[in-house]
Amino acid sequence: MTNIEFEQLNITLTDQSLRKIGEKVIAGERITPEEGVILFEKGSLSWLGSLANHVREKLHGQKTYFNRNFHIEPTNVCVFSCKFCSYSRLYAHKEEGWELTTEQMLNIVRKYDGQPVTEVHIVGGVHPKLTLEFFADLLRKIKSHRPDLHIKGFTPVELDYMFRKAKVSVEEGMKYLLDAGLQSLPGGGAEIFSADIREQICADKVDAEGWLKIHEVAHALGMHSNATMLYGHIESYHHRIDHMERLRNLQDKTRGFNTFIPLKFRNKDNEMSHIKESTIVEDMKMYAVARIYMDNFPHLKAYWPMLGRNSAQLTLSFGVNDLDGTIDDSTKIYSMAGSEEQSPSMTTAELVSLIRQVKRQPVERDTLYNVINDYSDSVIVDQQVNPIHN
Repeated sequence: MTNIEFEQLNITLTDQSLRKIGEKVIAGERITPEEGVILFEKGSLSWLGSLANHVREKLHGQKTYFNRNFHIEPTNVCVFSCKFCSYSRLYAHKEEGWELTTEQMLNIVRKYDGQPVTEVHIVGGVHPKLTLEFFADLLRKIKSHRPDLHIKGFTPVELDYMFRKAKVSVEEGMKYLLDAGLQSLPGGGAEIFSADIREQICADKVDAEGWLKIHEVAHALGMHSNATMLYGHIESYHHRIDHMERLRNLQDKTRGFNTFIPLKFRNKDNEMSHIKESTIVEDMKMYAVARIYMDNFPHLKAYWPMLGRNSAQLTLSFGVNDLDGTIDDSTKIYSMAGSEEQSPSMTTAELVSLIRQVKRQPVERDTLYNVINDYSDSVIVDQQVNPIHN
């Protein structure tokens, strides 16, 4: 967006606070938490989208990233009882859930032998019998079988429990898993950092300070990580901005976060089913404000299995430059909560087509955003994209 184009966009603005914020963003200046709340409360969807798209294109042009990945979910048995969760089963009712053995998980990895996947994503419930040593052993065996596969695994909720059970510090536990083969952390378990909101929706698991501490230690060890926020339930705009502000502050300190991922609350089969889900307008506003506010996060991701393909495609006009990956159909965390994608899986060709349909540039990346393939040229797509899952 040029300054002339921005002035044309601003011509209809009567609110001087929005005009001032827009001018700051165009100038590359950081906006304050108070201004972040104003964006949510006063910004029109079209204006926010245009401003977020300006930031997105300044950072990445038309490039839209994805990777070839698959998920392993070791168990959905969990010691915690988050009210928004449709996925987990309490240990007292463990017969209603699942628990994979090490061999079963290795068989999932072996299923992709010979396929050009670059990442395995390991997350699940917090099972009291699955220990730090159990997971370290799994990591070593995955690395022994396929050394080139990047292992991204375990939320701070899982890690905090593992470390406390093993009676090790966060620093000791993270170093132990790093040495075993863990390479980066996903962004889950953050939910909303506000203590008041956490008390109502996930009172018994690691708090905001614990979540941030684990990521900070991971960054200090040279590991990268992602960050999420669960939105669209009982939180306010102030809570959303407070959450993003804490992440932004840690990123200023460590520069270890790759991606911010807003996650939409889904209300099927959980204790918060009485709460209406956010509208598509609110979803797009969330992505746009996130891109504008999270000025030190290089990437903004839309998790397409949670949003659905069409809505994920729409986010590419509201600041998003990453659509996650091919996933395969193993992940159940969002499908069990009523997400649009009940069997989330897209071929590389499908993802490329989805991105190209909205005139963006499809780029396959690895976990750390190193470019593997640029699928901008339709001839290259036709000749090289193998329509297999992942």
